[in-house]
Amino acid sequence: MSKLTSMMNIGKEMSKKLISIGIDSPEKLIETGSEQAFLKLKEAYPRVCLVYLYTLEGAIQNIEFNCLPEDRKKELKAFSDQLKKKF
Repeated sequence: MSKLTSMMNIGKEMSKKLISIGIDSPEKLIETGSEQAFLKLKEAYPRVCLVYLYTLEGAIQNIEFNCLPEDRKKELKAFSDQLKKKF
């Protein structure tokens, strides 16, 4: 099992937060998906922001989060905006 910090964009702080919500490996993050991982993070850490969602997606796609395609960024932002009503 690889460490989360071996993934692009995932530092120690993000890794600790992911582990605290039950995502303890790159495989588990990929299986969970960025939106569901972000939702779990938001439930545990209500102050996480859209950049976290971009970071998760970038890690899954193995690209820098700021290089995500604009279409995907728009989808992720819409998802994040929906959550604002809940949190």
